[in-house]
Amino acid sequence: MANLTGAQLIELVETHYFGNVDAKRLDPALACFQPDATLSVQTAGATHAGLPAIRRMFSDFFASTRSIFHGDYGHVVDVEGQRIASQFVARNTYDDGRKVEMRNCNFFVLKDGRFAQVTIYMSGANPLV
Repeated sequence: MANLTGAQLIELVETHYFGNVDAKRLDPALACFQPDATLSVQTAGATHAGLPAIRRMFSDFFASTRSIFHGDYGHVVDVEGQRIASQFVARNTYDDGRKVEMRNCNFFVLKDGRFAQVTIYMSGANPLV
């Protein structure tokens, strides 16, 4: 597969990934990942390796979160290296009524147009357990 352009990398992150996470559309969000991808929350020391583990993590997160929002993006794009770093606001409302806002940064490494590695730094408690 050809490398994604800068605009395509941003679209993958904002629309195909976070847009589907925010809408709680599990399968389209997971389609952004390679089967053997890893998703690590560095600030919590948590790693989810492989699509089944990432699926379980998102299923649990969606089940306990009433609403999810990601926005106010800032990106640094490396087209040649097929990497993108994204800083953004994350707002979650949980089933127990709590509202949490964080300023997070994700680092995405792509292989064949999908995420091979996602590294997350969160400014608050990790909801992706």
